[in-house]
Amino acid sequence: MRTSGLVRTLAVAVSGGVLLALTACPADASQAGPPEPQQGTPSSGASSQAPGSQAGSSHCPRTAADILGWGTPTRQSDFDGTALPSDWHPYGPEPGHDERGIRTPEAITIADGQVTVAGDAQGTTGAMSWHPGQRYGRWEVCVKSDPGSGGYHPVLLLWPVQENWPVGGEIDWMEISADDRQSTDFFLHYGADNSQESGSVRHDATEWTAYALEWTPQRMTAYLDGEEWYSTTRTDHFPPGAMNMTVQLDYFPPAFGLSAMHLDWARQWALPESEPAGLSLAPGAPATGQPDLHPDRTPQPVSRQSGPQQPGAPRPVAQQPDPQQPDPQQPVAQQPVAQQPVAHQPDPPQPDPQRPVDRPGSG
Repeated sequence: MRTSGLVRTLAVAVSGGVLLALTACPADASQAGPPEPQQGTPSSGASSQAPGSQAGSSHCPRTAADILGWGTPTRQSDFDGTALPSDWHPYGPEPGHDERGIRTPEAITIADGQVTVAGDAQGTTGAMSWHPGQRYGRWEVCVKSDPGSGGYHPVLLLWPVQENWPVGGEIDWMEISADDRQSTDFFLHYGADNSQESGSVRHDATEWTAYALEWTPQRMTAYLDGEEWYSTTRTDHFPPGAMNMTVQLDYFPPAFGLSAMHLDWARQWALPESEPAGLSLAPGAPATGQPDLHPDRTPQPVSRQSGPQQPGAPRPVAQQPDPQQPDPQQPVAQQPVAQQPVAHQPDPPQPDPQRPVDRPGSG
C-alpha cells in the first residue's frame, strides 16, 4: 500500500527495457494523469502461442497465462462451494488499515463460484492471505471492483512472509484508488525507508479483468488481460525474500457508501528459480494484518505445521486424538504410563521494530 507524499520512481516499459525517471508524486495518485498502457511482449522463454484456455467458464477469457503459455498453475482456487479453501486465511477481527475501521472474516463471502470482499460506510471490511508463499513466480487473478463513493482501495499484493516490512518489500500489482475504478496503480516498495517506484494504467476495473504479475530474478512485469503494461529490471528494488499473495479492500475514511471486490479465481505458478517460503500458516489458521498485536497469527516454520496445505479443500476443523488412550478391555493397572517429553516451543518470531505501528495489514 502506498504512503502519501513520498518520492517515487516511475518505470515505463520501452522495447523490453525500462526508462526510469524520478518524480515527486502528489499525495493522491489520482490527481496525476496516468499514462496509457504499454504493449508488452512475451517474457523470455515463454511461448507466444496460447496452449488453450485454462479459464473454461471464467469471466476473464484473456489471460497472461494463455497468451504467454504459462501452462498448468502450481496452485489455484476457483472458490466453489460456500467456504474459503483452507489455504486462504482471513484477517481479524482487528483494526483495519492505518488502525481505522475493522477487518473481519464476516466481510468475506463465497457464493456462485466467487469470493466477495465487502466494505460498508463504517469501515468494516475484509482482507485475506494465500499461503504458502514463494520468492519469484507468477500470479494471476480474475477480479472486478465495484465503484465506491470514497473510502476503499481494492488491492492485490505480495507481502513479505517474514512480516519484516518495509525492508522485506511490498508489491502492489493492482491498487485502485479512483472512485470510478477507471485506473489501476502499481507500487513496488523497497528499502528500510520505504522507497517506491510506481506506474498507472487506464482501464475499467468495474469489468472482470485478469491481473497478472511475473517476478523473476531479472525482471518484474505486470499484465492486464494478457497485455504487459508495467515492467522494471531494477533488481535492487526487488524483495529480498519470499512473499505471499494478499487480497485487501483497504479503508481510507471517510466512506460514503458500500463497496466490494469480487474474485472469480486465483492462480500461482512456481518457476525453476522459485524459492518456497520456509514460513507459512497452517490450513485453516487465522491470519493478521497486525503482527505487533497478534504474533500468534503470523506465519510459523513449515516444519511445525500440523499437516500439508490442501489447496482448494474446505477449511477443516482439526480433530486431535487423545494421546495414550488405554485399552478399555484391560485393567487400568496394566496400562504402562508413557513418559512424554515436554516439547520445547520456540518463541514466535518478533515483529520488525522498523515496521511502524500505523501500517496494519499487509500494507
